[in-house]
Amino acid sequence: MATMRSTRRPKTEKEGLGRTASVDSIKSNQDESNANRLGKTILKPADQEQLTEAELNEEFTRILNANNPRAAQNISRYNFKEKAYKTIPNAEHHVLHFENDGYFILNEEGKFDGIIGGQTLTTVVSNSQITKIDSSEKKSAPNNEEVDENGEAVVEVKKATTKNQFNYSDRAAQSINHPFKDRSTNTEPPPQKTFSASVTQWEIYDSYIEDEIAKEKIAKEKAKAVGGEKVKGAKEESKINTLPTEAHNEDVMSRQELAKSFRILERMANQNTYEDVAQDYKYWEDASDEFREGKGTLLPLWTFNCEVDKRKQVTAVAWNYQYKDFFAVGYGSYDFMRQGPGMIACFSLKNPSHPEFIYQTDSGVMSLDFHKQDPSMIVAGFYDGSVCVFDLKRKSSNAIYQSDSREGKHTEPVWQVMWGPEDLDGNTNFYSVSSDGRVTQWTLVKNELLYTDIIKLDLVSGLQEDQDELFGFASASCISFCPNIDHLFVVGTEEGKIHKCSKTYHNEYLASFEGHNMNVYALKYNPFSSRCFLSASADWTVKLWDHDSSKAALTFDLSSSVGDVCWSPYSSTVFAACTADGKVFVFDLNENKYEPLCEQQITKKSKLTHLAFNPNEPILLVGDDKGTVTSLKLSPNLRKRRRASDDAPENERIEKIVDIALGLNVNK
Repeated sequence: MATMRSTRRPKTEKEGLGRTASVDSIKSNQDESNANRLGKTILKPADQEQLTEAELNEEFTRILNANNPRAAQNISRYNFKEKAYKTIPNAEHHVLHFENDGYFILNEEGKFDGIIGGQTLTTVVSNSQITKIDSSEKKSAPNNEEVDENGEAVVEVKKATTKNQFNYSDRAAQSINHPFKDRSTNTEPPPQKTFSASVTQWEIYDSYIEDEIAKEKIAKEKAKAVGGEKVKGAKEESKINTLPTEAHNEDVMSRQELAKSFRILERMANQNTYEDVAQDYKYWEDASDEFREGKGTLLPLWTFNCEVDKRKQVTAVAWNYQYKDFFAVGYGSYDFMRQGPGMIACFSLKNPSHPEFIYQTDSGVMSLDFHKQDPSMIVAGFYDGSVCVFDLKRKSSNAIYQSDSREGKHTEPVWQVMWGPEDLDGNTNFYSVSSDGRVTQWTLVKNELLYTDIIKLDLVSGLQEDQDELFGFASASCISFCPNIDHLFVVGTEEGKIHKCSKTYHNEYLASFEGHNMNVYALKYNPFSSRCFLSASADWTVKLWDHDSSKAALTFDLSSSVGDVCWSPYSSTVFAACTADGKVFVFDLNENKYEPLCEQQITKKSKLTHLAFNPNEPILLVGDDKGTVTSLKLSPNLRKRRRASDDAPENERIEKIVDIALGLNVNK
């Protein structure tokens, strides 16, 4: 069926809005003249106003427009691109009063075509309707027409695929963009170092061979642990060597090979971190010593702390005699009310950040010492009176020897332990002193720790007539053996007395020295002389003694309690002492017998407890009651060698100074 389409253009919204009243009147007159010419009657309402010619010719300057007077003129919106608020110049003036979407579709609009997309529409056209189609439409008719039983033509028209207007709708949405934030930080770049090495083919081959041998060793150990045996009827294919596979449940972090690699890697990292300190340790020399005769300084190097327990005090420091960069530190407490577990930490100058070995103990460590011939052996004395021997070569953290109540355990704290020479049977032994008044020799025999009391210290009064009224034992606090006479030693007590004893006399003193009024904290024989020794006490003094004289040769008042004193290993006239006010004093009796060459403040809020000279390097270790160990390097004025013109041995130099101080005749 044919449909007539209108070609009339619909009016737009803006047509006629800007016309004046005179233009409208002219148009109405034209419409009246056209209507009269066509013979049509124009119907006018009865109340229509009649305008005169003057009123019709009057012009109105007011113009109608489509602007909304209520539209906002000051709209501002945030611009995310420019990160600022911007004013919108053009406001929306369109006003929608009513809108209704219906479901009817007008035929003349042509919107009914293709409502069902992708389907073929079949239209039945009657003969009467076909005859009404003009010739132009006949030419455009399809050739695939079919005639049904009633003689009507069936035309199949395949429509184009269009959108389903009932189920399709366009929507737009705008998401909120999060504002950008700029953040900057300052970080300290890690230290850098260039490392270069060469690799050869034979080195790579040797590495592969070592790796294969290590894997075969691990496989054999696993086979022994399982205890399985090979089946006699096994096939030959099972004898093929295969690489051992690691079990997934194996604790990789506990493997010895990996622990060694971690230790080397940690040392390399610390070497880069503390490179400037390592350079000072090796090459620093105080140039100002050339202009300061008789004065020296101490350069602080590394500080060592054990993070396992920071509340403990440094109660012992000992260098290893074979490895010059290795030392041990004992942690405990001198306060009776703060007793608890202790610890032994072994540090290396190559790794100041973490100890190489750590041994946890049930009681606080009061003293320790390295063996001179066997550098892996450590002996330690504890606050509960027990003594233990540790072996660094063993993987276990337990002591290999330990005393108990059945094996002569001390009943008071063990203030000092030290290794002694081997006995006639070749057994290793060491000595210990305690507040219970016993000086005990311990012998390591197979798996036993045998003890022998060398002497029990009796209380001695200054007055001869009062000796019979005293009872009990003196509290031993320190001991030192003569370097050249094995059986001779001196013992300091908490009463301020110093006794000269011998291992061959168990019931009496060879001599007694009365020079201190308070506890004697340290006694040290001169390593070059068998006559001279130093004593440090809580009465603020350090005294130099000749064991053949009951009178002190020299007395040094340091104005504070002296925690420890030690001789230098390179000169017989140089020694150092530390005090409770955080100072370290270094004396050289060959330069000045009355004033120290160096008096330096090391710590301000802690007490110095122990110090020790390195046997091979000009390094001094100082420990305090906060658990920190500080390493110090001596300037050239503090480590002077003897002059070339001075041919006297080291022992004669110190003995000459002592003899002069005692007023004895000195034979040149």
